[in-house]
Amino acid sequence: MTVSPESDSVRQNDDTKDASHTGHRRERRPKRKRLLIASTSLLVVVGLLLGNAAVVSRQSADAEGDRLLTLDGKRIHVVQDGPADAPAVVLIHGLAGSARWWDPLVPSLAQAHRVIRIDLLGHGLSAKPSGGGYSIPEQGRRVAQALDRLGVKRAVIVGHSTGGSVATALTEQRPDLVTGLALVDTGPRMDAFISDGFVGKLLFVPVVGQLLWRLRTDRLVRKSLGTAFSRPGFTIPEPLVDDVRRTTYHSLTTTSRASDDYMNRRPLPDRLKPLGKPLLVIFGAEDRRWRATESTAAYRAVPGVRIDVIPGVGHSPMLEDPSRTATALQSFVTAARPR
Repeated sequence: MTVSPESDSVRQNDDTKDASHTGHRRERRPKRKRLLIASTSLLVVVGLLLGNAAVVSRQSADAEGDRLLTLDGKRIHVVQDGPADAPAVVLIHGLAGSARWWDPLVPSLAQAHRVIRIDLLGHGLSAKPSGGGYSIPEQGRRVAQALDRLGVKRAVIVGHSTGGSVATALTEQRPDLVTGLALVDTGPRMDAFISDGFVGKLLFVPVVGQLLWRLRTDRLVRKSLGTAFSRPGFTIPEPLVDDVRRTTYHSLTTTSRASDDYMNRRPLPDRLKPLGKPLLVIFGAEDRRWRATESTAAYRAVPGVRIDVIPGVGHSPMLEDPSRTATALQSFVTAARPR
């Protein structure tokens, strides 16, 4: 039998096609394998991130120390200084802070006053539950309950930043308790807000925020605290870093959102006008979280308000310039304290 050149050529072409198809199949297998590995790896990473977000968001912590009051079923840390029978002054810290933020002012205030400092729920040495209880009116009611338990009938209330909103809520609920109100760098309304800084913004991004919280270092914490201070050369004390590290992600973000909600529902100057309480507003001129000029202008709408703008300092004058802040508070507290 004779094989024509054409038949031989056809077989060669078929062989070439088979070889080509086999080669393509061999090439596709590694590609599919690499794609499968990449997809699996991505799913694992996404799963880990989502799992971390769920775990971090549910974290809670018990109260610490022995100076605790149980209020609403939650244990709250309370510190007292000065004579027990002296006129009372209550100091309320801000977001991610604690009673320790007032340390520089206590020695001078405690000479003639009963100084009471309260760690808000979710902060300092107080309990940090993963559930509710963080709204500003709830925080204010809890401070009032603490004063009732301590036998305080009347007091001057001082609040820093978010603590000023809590002090305002307390005054709205229990005007009988409050003889005067001092707000230290407390924003009047949300349109006066500047920023929490880049790190502060990232903390509220879903998944990313929880990952940052899990991986936070002292350096990152200090960076997030940076906008709270403006005085040149100021070094953030280590206890303040400890306060942030002790706070849970849930208590920090929930309290922050609660503060925004309280202000959005009704600006603080509008809340304060009908209360008729003596009011002192202190602001650091270089505040990097709230616009000082715009904020103090908003508070001027409250009849009889006293405003003290401290030059060269930022959001935390009681730490950046304790002497000037203490002088302003001493004068106001003396005039507003119960007789």
